[in-house]
Amino acid sequence: MGKIKIVKTKEETLDSKGLEAKTPTEARLPKKKIISGTLHIHATFNNTKVIFTDKSGNAVFWSSSGSLGFRGAKKGTPFAAGKIGDIIGEKAKNLGIKDFDVIVKGVGSGREPAIRSFMAHGFELTGVRDVTPVPHNGPKPKKPRRV
Repeated sequence: MGKIKIVKTKEETLDSKGLEAKTPTEARLPKKKIISGTLHIHATFNNTKVIFTDKSGNAVFWSSSGSLGFRGAKKGTPFAAGKIGDIIGEKAKNLGIKDFDVIVKGVGSGREPAIRSFMAHGFELTGVRDVTPVPHNGPKPKKPRRV
């Protein structure tokens, strides 16, 4: 008495008009066409987050290395940032983006790979701005140790 493996074939789903139904990710994309936008990259040592917004600052879609399944120290790697840029690039290509500018925040290693993998989808880069906060003086130093 062995186990029987049941194989289900994927049937194409058709809507009432006889057209193929869209996948959930395609259904979630906005209906309006956006020509240009802004790519916000927040790169820390532990994670990389990428948000694509329109010119007025409204978020269109986003992704992070943690949402792709990377865990622990792998989230802050350039490879994970490249994967994020690739996924955001695919979504932007479906939306009809032509050009974009970049705002980078943070000192992580995923700054450049996210931009490069996004540009690999054929978009034109109009400008890069670094808004990483820099302390002017920093916190008060510790008192000297008394021995």
